[in-house]
Amino acid sequence: MRKTLLLLPGPVPVAQPVLEAMSWPMINHRGPEFAELLARLEREMKPVFGTSSDVLFLGSSGTGGLEAAVASCFSPGDRVLSCPVGVFGKRLAEIARVNGCTVEVLETPLGAALDPAALRTRLAQSDGAGFRGILLTHNETSTGVQNDMAAIAAVTRGHSALTIVDSVSGLGASPFEMDAWGYDVVISASQKAFAAPPGVAMVAVSQRAWKAIDSSRGTGYYFDLKKAREFASKGQTPWTPPISQFYALAVALERYHADGLEANFERHATYARAVRAAFETLGCSIFSRPDAHSVTVVAAYPPDGVDAAQLLKTLGERYGVVISGGQGELTGKIVRFGTMGDVAESDLLGAIAALELALADCGATVGLGSGVAAAALVLTDARTASVS
Repeated sequence: MRKTLLLLPGPVPVAQPVLEAMSWPMINHRGPEFAELLARLEREMKPVFGTSSDVLFLGSSGTGGLEAAVASCFSPGDRVLSCPVGVFGKRLAEIARVNGCTVEVLETPLGAALDPAALRTRLAQSDGAGFRGILLTHNETSTGVQNDMAAIAAVTRGHSALTIVDSVSGLGASPFEMDAWGYDVVISASQKAFAAPPGVAMVAVSQRAWKAIDSSRGTGYYFDLKKAREFASKGQTPWTPPISQFYALAVALERYHADGLEANFERHATYARAVRAAFETLGCSIFSRPDAHSVTVVAAYPPDGVDAAQLLKTLGERYGVVISGGQGELTGKIVRFGTMGDVAESDLLGAIAALELALADCGATVGLGSGVAAAALVLTDARTASVS
């Protein structure tokens, strides 16, 4: 079978030891071995979230974590402000609507990050009832945009509204300081920067959020953070957990921390710079604005005359490199190149070489080797800087 190189915004390539962990024998999910595993996962996740508060683990994708946060924190009829910068921010707003919230939206142009000043103005304009919650996205894979969460925190900190942060594709790839920044609930998942298989959502909950949750008339049953907290105190999950995915996440986190937080942050940022340099050299236009670039996914328009769907098809079928297309209104217009997972520099350069060939196959005028050279220069400069 031909090897495929997966460079999606998730799921991502997973190292062999992480995959092998999923073959370990089952254990009693109500017994001491699982309790020890759950405690270990929480210890290792807290510094990544930047919190001393509870971190809960759910058997679900990241979307399950988002639904758990919304369903647990808010009651039907609560008024919340959604601040989307792409498809996944809009999904979080829709989750709130389905759970009975009244959702107002602060619009941001596609490709731009949320403007803290615009958020400050919108909050100041809210009527006497105010907002019960603010829905935020740390990193938006549909547009290749990353928000400045420290700057946004300067606006939201001290506001009465609870802040719910989707950091599914951001946490672990760039710094996050939940406690210092004053965020209330932050959600991530296993299948992104932590380079583990899908199936585990992680939800960090502040003490302020717990007070709100305890008084809310939440609509969740499976996705109920109060139940999750109750069982976590006993070293359990409310429902049968995906034990194999928990094993894999434990090994992935061990590998993650062996590299160290800063090294992981720098690797994602360097890879993203390298991909952007290659794209631009090859005539592609980066979709995100210069002050809003994500470190986990690069979104770009193909060169003029190149059909995005055909480029993706050629790249995958002829060269075995799988990247993503656009979503929503960007379907068929952009391509998206992920930087997460068990990806070596040689994998990155090989994928860019394949991209050059696929672009040429699709009719673009390409200087073969130019994209690889541009990316290699970024990687070399980063390596030099790290030892100087």
